Amino acid sequence: MAFSTLIDTATLATHTSDAAWRTIDCRFKLEDGDWGLREYHDAHIPGAAYAHLNADLSGPPTGSNGRHPLPAPSTLTRTLGRLGVTRGVQVVAYDQDSGMYASRLWWLLRWMGHDDVAVLDGGFAKWLAEARPTAAGEEPARTRDFAGVPRMEMMADVNEVATLLGRSDSLLLDARAPERYRGEIEPIDRVPGRIPGAVNHHFLQNLDERGTFRTATSLRRDFEQVLGQTPADRVVCYCGSGVTACQNLVALEHAGLHGARLYPGSWSEWASDPSRPVERS
Repeated sequence: MAFSTLIDTATLATHTSDAAWRTIDCRFKLEDGDWGLREYHDAHIPGAAYAHLNADLSGPPTGSNGRHPLPAPSTLTRTLGRLGVTRGVQVVAYDQDSGMYASRLWWLLRWMGHDDVAVLDGGFAKWLAEARPTAAGEEPARTRDFAGVPRMEMMADVNEVATLLGRSDSLLLDARAPERYRGEIEPIDRVPGRIPGAVNHHFLQNLDERGTFRTATSLRRDFEQVLGQTPADRVVCYCGSGVTACQNLVALEHAGLHGARLYPGSWSEWASDPSRPVERS
């Protein structure tokens, strides 16, 4: 059985030494870029490799293409092979808890045509809370040949997003915290605000009080209220830099609402150009 959205800790625990499975640690903190790698060296799920958000899961920022632009497909292909991913391998991505970073790897793999990838529900926090075994130090992956071609239909670039403003047949879904969406604060990017016409669904709303994803039925009910009459395949998700929006995309897929796209540059790209319109409330 392939897992393509979420996977629980009990299931992963039975496959940590399975050669047909690959576990990848994506823990990260924006305020301390080396934190995740240090934590990985201290303790990680046995057999896991480490993927760094900036170095492995993003391309070089130029100041106008967002804080976490997509890596070049050729570069990403080499990275995924180095992490031990190849056709037929079940990938499990995890981070510290909410899935916000693991979901970025989930989306990138799907973008490159590898659908057998799931986010560990509850992340490393749940793994530790259940007193499951950990390993320390570096665990180099056996390099494999990864072959994939980007599915460009899974994303929207800044020019396409600009054409969606004011249209009733599409919807921009902002994953940031409500106060950032409203433009009350902006701790990172050039200016506060949102892309005009966007609606808000903070990615943390997808989790329950235990820090795991809510049921598919519950998620679907909430998303349908936010999306209204817009079908999921006419939704473009964004956030600050194209990372937490991927967690909304996992939740949408888990809820059975398929086909939503990612705007990778997100607010950090949109707001880099003063000529682009900004909305606040």
